[in-house]
Amino acid sequence: MSNRTITVFKGDGIGPAITDHVLHIFEAAKVPLDYEIFNVGQAEYERNGKLVPDEAYASFDKTHILLKSPITTPIGKGFRSLNVTVRLKYDLYANIRPAKYNDAVPTPFKGVDIVTFRENTEDLYVGVEQKIDEDTYHATKIITRKATDRIIRAAFEYARTNSRKKVTCIHKANILKVTDGFFLDRFNTIALEYPEIEHNDMIVDNVCMKLVMNPWMFDVMVTPNLYGDIVSDLTSGLIGGLGLLPSANLGDDYAMFEAVHGSAPDIHGKGIANPTALLWSACMMLEHIGLNDYAARIRKATDETLADKTCLTPDLGGTATTREYVDHIIARL
Repeated sequence: MSNRTITVFKGDGIGPAITDHVLHIFEAAKVPLDYEIFNVGQAEYERNGKLVPDEAYASFDKTHILLKSPITTPIGKGFRSLNVTVRLKYDLYANIRPAKYNDAVPTPFKGVDIVTFRENTEDLYVGVEQKIDEDTYHATKIITRKATDRIIRAAFEYARTNSRKKVTCIHKANILKVTDGFFLDRFNTIALEYPEIEHNDMIVDNVCMKLVMNPWMFDVMVTPNLYGDIVSDLTSGLIGGLGLLPSANLGDDYAMFEAVHGSAPDIHGKGIANPTALLWSACMMLEHIGLNDYAARIRKATDETLADKTCLTPDLGGTATTREYVDHIIARL
């Protein structure tokens, strides 16, 4: 039986390095995959005038599975976020971000286990902005029945499949009565199809307060695009930081897996980046394509390395280089 081929996008900053380290771990674990690897992002744009080479898109068109490392997005000017572009191009409507406490990473929030389902294709992220005059600018928020229903159902289906007990809808329907009001109304309607799962809703600002006071009250959260981006980063802080938060971007036909964090240009080239978030995103990818045993072995080796505490990267309180950390994981495979 031949190996399955996946597409890999190496991004900017620490992206190429942590990608190489993750693939090195996969090689050591003898994961039965082949790779079509491409440079993408700001550096590629400056070299060749395209964020993503045509052949890179062609590869994803063919493989349907993409592992993508962090990419730099200019702030306030320049090209549009590549993450947003790929999500829209391939209709990757469900952004799933699991934040699970790890005993090896001390935080005040022991036992937290929250999964955020973020709608990935609309809301303010459609980027429809307009200059009215020199003093007035508008941004358009788009909420549709199709996108709303499928992300809400995805959250409930996940809860049902994984024996989760509650789904919470995050919104701002007290102010945005039409758009968020519609999202909340669809949530309450669809929830009736899952009578065994508890459901409730909370206003997004209240959620942010509760997440740092009593995060154990949350199980699965489902949210429009913008709020999901914000609260999922907050959940990463509960478990030790963005270096530990993986994500999946799923559609009906395509899937992209990426770390939530950025390209970290401040530590680029220093050899101290933490590859765990990308590694765990890659494990989510393995589970998605049915290679669960390989994912379990890699997760176990990583957990043991974290628990050992003798070889951690600086963001986790250690002094190890990325290579030393990765070598410790490989030694435990």
